[in-house]
Amino acid sequence: MARKRSNSRPAQRGTSTLGRLFALMLVSALIAAIALAAYVWQYAHSPLPFNGKPQAFTLERGTTMRMAANQLADQGLVVQPWLLVQVARINGSASRIKAGSYEITEAVTPLQLLAKLTDGDVSSATLTIVEGWNWRQVRAALNRHPDLRHDSAQLDDAALMQQLGIQANSPEGQFFPDTYHFAKQSSDLQVLQRAHQAMRTQLDAAWAARAPNLPLRTPADALTLASIIEKETGAAKDRGMISSVFHNRLRIGMRLQTDPTVIYGLGEAFDGNLKRVHLETDTPWNTYTRGGLPPTPIAMPGMASLLAATQPAQSKALYFVAKGDGSSYFSGSLTEHNQAVRRYQLGAR
Repeated sequence: MARKRSNSRPAQRGTSTLGRLFALMLVSALIAAIALAAYVWQYAHSPLPFNGKPQAFTLERGTTMRMAANQLADQGLVVQPWLLVQVARINGSASRIKAGSYEITEAVTPLQLLAKLTDGDVSSATLTIVEGWNWRQVRAALNRHPDLRHDSAQLDDAALMQQLGIQANSPEGQFFPDTYHFAKQSSDLQVLQRAHQAMRTQLDAAWAARAPNLPLRTPADALTLASIIEKETGAAKDRGMISSVFHNRLRIGMRLQTDPTVIYGLGEAFDGNLKRVHLETDTPWNTYTRGGLPPTPIAMPGMASLLAATQPAQSKALYFVAKGDGSSYFSGSLTEHNQAVRRYQLGAR
């Protein structure tokens, strides 16, 4: 019995030693975990490097949190990118970052940066489509915009209209003049889609409010006429009367004989000097050689021109001539018109 008692004591001492060692390791691990947690917490709440100047960066589609952190580190916006990844994993934002262009304008903490990336708080830019621009001008503005992704650049007009779902003969006139805000590096197709939808909305509203008995069959006719009114109007107060002239001519089958349509038909060949030979050269848009409306709009009309096209002034005017101050003189007869031409144009030379 005594032998058995003596054999049990070393085992107990060994077990006790292992227990103390395990406890020490556990305490050490706990202290290390607490220290690491404190370090991560301090990092997450400490401002990142900022030199006082706005700093921009773009995250492409498919960018992971690790890729984003390394990219930001390469740009000097983040130190210890692995820590940023760990903070993102802890707060659940690692899988929720959004592609886009971002701008940092002040010092932010890693947590604030992650909130920006997950909220999609992207930097924005604008594009203005000007009333009276034609499609070539719109496309040129898109192509030279530094903050757009130029997805439309390789598409011809037919492919672009198919992509946007535009049911028309041409993209001309299909985009509403306005200033459009968008996130930097958005697709130019997204901007065009918004501009087209805006034009459809405004045109539908103008058509719904149209005056009775107009010589226009469809909203497309109204859009084409509105584009001509847009290009012919020098003074805003004249829009209704200019529309009245064209409506009166359409009713009696008289040719519209409007210079902007001729110029549009000449395209890029027009050098700014409209000559008599141009008026006599037939194109689908030459309203001196062809009756009725041209086959497509000739520009992007604004809301005022859309309303003028569908709600013309009531008059018997068939002619108008520029007075030299931006406004026009309207006549109901050719004799009166010729007198106005001599007074305001020939007499001024």
